[in-house]
Amino acid sequence: MIDLDGIAGIRDGIVPPAIYSDPELYQLELENVFGRSWLFLAHDSQLPKPGSFVQTYMAEDPVLVVRQRDGSVKAFLNQCRHRGMRICRADAGTAKTFTCSYHGWAYDLGGDLINVPAEDAGYHGEIDKARWSAHKVPRIANHKGFYFGCWSESTPEFADYLGDMAFYFDAVVDRWDGGLELVPGTSRWVIDCNWKFASEQFASDMYHAPIAHASAMLALTEDPAFQVFPPYEAPGRQFAGDGHGSGGNWLPVFPIPEPTFGPVYTEWLAANKEEVFRRIGAERAHKVWAHNTIFPNFSWLGQAATMRVWHPRGPGQIEVWAWTFVPRDAPDEVKDAIRQGNQRTFSPAGVFETDDGENWSEIQRVLRGWKARSVPFNVQMGLGHEERDVHGLPGKTNHVYAETAARGFYQRWSDLVRGLSWERIRELDERREAEEVRPA
Repeated sequence: MIDLDGIAGIRDGIVPPAIYSDPELYQLELENVFGRSWLFLAHDSQLPKPGSFVQTYMAEDPVLVVRQRDGSVKAFLNQCRHRGMRICRADAGTAKTFTCSYHGWAYDLGGDLINVPAEDAGYHGEIDKARWSAHKVPRIANHKGFYFGCWSESTPEFADYLGDMAFYFDAVVDRWDGGLELVPGTSRWVIDCNWKFASEQFASDMYHAPIAHASAMLALTEDPAFQVFPPYEAPGRQFAGDGHGSGGNWLPVFPIPEPTFGPVYTEWLAANKEEVFRRIGAERAHKVWAHNTIFPNFSWLGQAATMRVWHPRGPGQIEVWAWTFVPRDAPDEVKDAIRQGNQRTFSPAGVFETDDGENWSEIQRVLRGWKARSVPFNVQMGLGHEERDVHGLPGKTNHVYAETAARGFYQRWSDLVRGLSWERIRELDERREAEEVRPA
């Protein structure tokens, strides 16, 4: 396995490529990274009434997320305590109970074991059903209708875990008086690449856009003068904090460019922009719009109305689960325009999505070589030029064409995968900030 001491200083921007392919390291990630982080579970709109449920994953662990009869939300491992079969095999729906299809053990909406077939004959009335309930996700946080779960009791509370990232997250999810909803249905596809390639790109990388997506822009517009990706000298920032990150250029106008979503949405957006300005501020609405990642694997792209989780499936594969998000109170024709725009751009067959997946999977193929796995990567763009609380943006930022957020992502990953306590991580963070961030 890779030398863990060798990744302690990854914030300097020297990344050993073996971190994307080492199978033993991957097992440590499951326990120390995903097992000690807050992971996205579901949105309110996916759980409309008591008994509503979705089946999802926390890394590779299947979990059920269920709306309780009192309106609260609980989550538990989708694993029967008898022989380990899934309690529920449906992706989503409404239920009163969950019954294992192997031996019939039944669980209520909270995951408590309530029925064991042949209990008297087989167990002589001696089984303690309370002891054999489904394993519960002990901590669940609700942030503006987005539910996150965490296995670890030592991980900071979600608000503290989110930190300054709340400013950037809320700029997307808190724009509308009626809130957001996810379009029903989950798009799922598999990419043969390590999960960190996707999470890191959405946290940090605007640098690839004018190159990797050049042909996609030609497909979206016949106007050669139109540029959805401004040149490298254009204004923009990226944020980095506690492993989370976001990046984007500042838009000169508020509406999303028409070639992406068409006039129905952009005209409605322009007509209703004052609502957005009232809720999050005009400057924030113009500056906070592009791609983001809440560490470790929940990402979104504001202008493309997509949210997704990069579910790890071994060191060399991810299963992408993606949703289109829309303003809940928008007219149906606007929601449909957003959905269609998302399908053209960041769906499994979208012109931008396929560009990204091709790059990530090709990198993973290169890493099959033993020499390729030993040649370090340079993630040093903008190193030493970080600032704090500038340009009306809280936290540590840099020019949009930098890799500050990527370095933050890998440093948080390194701290966790090496098993450092959260208390120790906070101590190190304070020391790092004093060393690397310029005063505003």
